[in-house]
Amino acid sequence: MGPVDYLVLEFPGNRMTGEGLPLLVDLVDRGIVRILDLAFVTKESDGTVRAVELREAGDEAELTVFEGVSSGLLGQDDLDEAGAVLDPGSSAAVLVYENTWAAPLAKALRRSGARMVAGGRIPVQALLASLDATEPGGPAAA
Repeated sequence: MGPVDYLVLEFPGNRMTGEGLPLLVDLVDRGIVRILDLAFVTKESDGTVRAVELREAGDEAELTVFEGVSSGLLGQDDLDEAGAVLDPGSSAAVLVYENTWAAPLAKALRRSGARMVAGGRIPVQALLASLDATEPGGPAAA
């Protein structure tokens, strides 16, 4: 397997347009990622968090491709934790996915005797701030 990641994507005001779904489907179709779990939660104005069925989350025609996607990795405690970071009156998609593109590379590296000794993710905001600071005339140049 490749590395497994998760995302919690908040939709303020429960506005899920589905605009990103074709791009996600394309990543799956090209074998770049494999969706392991996809769940939806909503946080009511009183702070109550509840799971939302796929057909309640948006346009059913767009989401049917993900019907039944569940590896069992996500539990109620994960959904509650995702809901805790949402603003009241918002919904979220909780996505667990495998980076399938990395599996053949990892296999080849293991065969050659390599081993991963560290890994991590650089938050996009930190990366952009660092790039801004190194640009001529950027904040660091002052």
